[in-house]
Amino acid sequence: MRKVGIPILILVVAVVVTVVLIATKPEPEKKEVKPPEFLVESQAIELENVEFLVYAQGSVQPKHRTMLSAQVSGRVVSLSDNFVEGGFFNKGDVLVTLESDDYETDLRLQEAELARAQAALDEEIARANVAKQEWQSVNSGTPPALGLRKPQLAREEANLKAAKANLQRAKRNLERTKIRAPYDGLVKSRSIDLGQFLPLGGQVGELYSTEVAEVRLPLTDDDVAFVGNIKQQQPNVSMQASVAGKQVFWQGRLVRDEAVLDENRRVSYGVVEIQDPYNLKGNVHPSPLRFGRFVSAVISGVDAENVIKLPRHVLRLDGTVLSVDQDNKLRINDVEVTRTDETNVYISKGLDTSHEIVLSAVSSAYDGMPVRKVAPPKVLSPGHENIDEGEL
Repeated sequence: MRKVGIPILILVVAVVVTVVLIATKPEPEKKEVKPPEFLVESQAIELENVEFLVYAQGSVQPKHRTMLSAQVSGRVVSLSDNFVEGGFFNKGDVLVTLESDDYETDLRLQEAELARAQAALDEEIARANVAKQEWQSVNSGTPPALGLRKPQLAREEANLKAAKANLQRAKRNLERTKIRAPYDGLVKSRSIDLGQFLPLGGQVGELYSTEVAEVRLPLTDDDVAFVGNIKQQQPNVSMQASVAGKQVFWQGRLVRDEAVLDENRRVSYGVVEIQDPYNLKGNVHPSPLRFGRFVSAVISGVDAENVIKLPRHVLRLDGTVLSVDQDNKLRINDVEVTRTDETNVYISKGLDTSHEIVLSAVSSAYDGMPVRKVAPPKVLSPGHENIDEGEL
């Protein structure tokens, strides 16, 4: 019996001790759990005055192109050495000469006709003077027009004018046997050769003017809004293309728009003019701008004051931008976007300039979220190593 009671007593004492220890155990210290701070990269907000740029592409074309035609018919007897595809010429140069024998003969005939008409008029004037004297010797009244041969005199004067006009036409036709260049340019194509008979109105070749080149640039409605009023101020346009592995730049001006919306592409076209594209009159451009070259263009657009220029990726899909306030709290800002392009977004309203813009992506962002900003790298003088503040 005694052997059985001792283990029971020991068990009871252990339970009592355990209960006492649990009852007298101090409560654990309560600590406030802070959510972890999200690490973000940020930058200060700066207001800028911005000149908006409009980007487009197009091909270089001549402002004037002419399908040259003959004003008289004849056999081709000579061609200019420059009248070949790609050949350059100046305004007034003789490109093609037609056989002129028949036109020289016609000129001589018209000169003779003019001399005959002049002689006939002189003869009629003399007859009119004789008739007037005869009338005055017999009668004292006013002589009739027929008696003074006025109708005959008017007829001969008309014949003289016709003879002069025919002579002028014969001279023009003779001159037209020499087909001249209407402007400074180059030969795009030639349609004739030596010995060929060229009919009236026959095509001689296609010419391109090298005085002014044009580039048609497609512009959307948004582009047009930032180009400004072309009529009041013709914006500068910088064009570039790769030539022999190098980027070459040319300058021009946006002089007009075509004022018609393309039905297929839903764009309008602005026209850029480039003076002396082939550098024939001076070293205007670093390299000739050949017709047909495809160029990228940057148009200097309107100016905007006090806008915030940011990388485009900071603008979220819902049209908001994240910033960090002075207490290192994340703020979600509804902003007013003036414009976006391929790389940047331009914001006019909605941001506090005392905040910093969040550049890094933040998942599950909410307003007031605690964050920790990435410290900017230290810039030390040469010869010094970067030292962590924890090592000092």
